[in-house]
Amino acid sequence: MTTVFSRQQAYEAMTIMLRSRCFEQRLDELFSRKLMHGTTHLAIGQEAAHAGLAMGLAPSDWIVPTHRCHGHTIARGTDSYAMFAEMFGSRDGCCKGLGGSMHMTDAAHCNAGSSAVVASGVPVATGMALAFKRNGNKAVSVAIFGDGASSRGAIHESMNLASVWRLPVLFFCENNGYGMSAPVERALSVSAVSERGPSYSMKSNSVDGNDVEAVYAAVKEACDHIRSTSEPFLLEVHTYRQCGHSKNDARVYRTRDEERRWLERCPIEQFKTKMIARNQLDERQFAELEQRIRAEVVAASELAQQTASDHISLNEALSYVYAGDDLEKAVASVSCGHVARLA
Repeated sequence: MTTVFSRQQAYEAMTIMLRSRCFEQRLDELFSRKLMHGTTHLAIGQEAAHAGLAMGLAPSDWIVPTHRCHGHTIARGTDSYAMFAEMFGSRDGCCKGLGGSMHMTDAAHCNAGSSAVVASGVPVATGMALAFKRNGNKAVSVAIFGDGASSRGAIHESMNLASVWRLPVLFFCENNGYGMSAPVERALSVSAVSERGPSYSMKSNSVDGNDVEAVYAAVKEACDHIRSTSEPFLLEVHTYRQCGHSKNDARVYRTRDEERRWLERCPIEQFKTKMIARNQLDERQFAELEQRIRAEVVAASELAQQTASDHISLNEALSYVYAGDDLEKAVASVSCGHVARLA
């Protein structure tokens, strides 16, 4: 099933996808000019997966992204300036400049944070779902991971527990065809990650991750199932990163012909064609929207560059690391018996 967006929904989806694309293109430019340092993992070409997921969730639902997190962070509502500031390491960053590209968190927008450790966010999302259930919270926790991460033990352990304890977690797999340089067909024992759902008594689905409306509809269906049954759901979206795994990846493991075929399926261009055919916008309006968003992104990056030297002190950084007495007491009061009773 694919939902057909209203004009307002279509405009929102296109805005999210263009903002993600422009942000990452600007990042790539800053790195190539050696104005930004470290590393980054871009998701250019995967924007429909980000927008479709974000639009399909309720405002109170939480996400736990992967190290390829920019698109999901933008789609959930984080300010571009805060993200650029984080990349430059300044105190205005969404993590005070302490996290960088692979560790972006924004609790105000229900983003529990990404991690450079592959698959490490999945147990976190599963634990959040356990907390939601214990507290009577109707929110859904979204564990985002890639096809490469899908073979990590932490994911299988999390899926098993989520099924046994009937936890409200959406396992959201972005299958972009490669785990770094390893093609998915040489790394998986099944033809699709979604096939693993039934092994854990878990409902699953697989959709075109370059079709933002298909992703949105699948997410809505999955979340409705989770909320009505308090059971987890595995959703696989098939997409493709147009760039390399990281900024130093020359993509020697795939052909230019393959890249050309996927470029023809660019999620932004595909959805632009649909919107024009439905009279939801025209070429001039699209160009104006893209130009406005690109200008906003560039302005945000330039402002972040001006404040890049404003770092937090070591003492201030340490104050965010060590918990106070109240948190320590709260953790100590939680017994294993509370968890066991959920089984």
